Amino acid sequence: MDKAELARRIKAAAYLEGDFVLRSGKRSKYYLDKYLFETDPVILGELGRRLAEHARDADQIAGAELGGVPLAAATALACGKSYVIVRNAKKDYGTGKQMEGTLSPGARVLLVEDVATTGGQVLEAAKVLTAAGAKVTRIVCVIDRMEGARENIEAAGYAFAALLTRRDLGI
Repeated sequence: MDKAELARRIKAAAYLEGDFVLRSGKRSKYYLDKYLFETDPVILGELGRRLAEHARDADQIAGAELGGVPLAAATALACGKSYVIVRNAKKDYGTGKQMEGTLSPGARVLLVEDVATTGGQVLEAAKVLTAAGAKVTRIVCVIDRMEGARENIEAAGYAFAALLTRRDLGI
């Protein structure tokens, strides 16, 4: 599947119009419902393969809950590397962990994200990984809404890439 076909499929599956409040608090006339494209096995498989291309210099993959989890799993399957899940907050039951899976000491980690607006959630996940002793090699999102994520992520000192932008989707 080429990039244009992937963009077409994602937009057909997940593009919604209306009045939406995004995680960043911003309002938007459109929404890209990550669960609609991440639960499609053809799209998810292709995303895993494309994200895995960014994992060459990484030891492990990481994804933040909830949307980053299927992406991290698909990427791990595509490149044969383990992954960890970064929770938004420590859970207050069971083991009380903020990270699930086993993060290797000093691991170089590819951090994957679904849709990036300002980059807030993925930057929070990067802080958790760094505090645990990992080095985030790169942050790669599926779709960059082009509303500041790249600038914020790069300003925080991380390399950033996007598989697609809103322009690729014709938005």
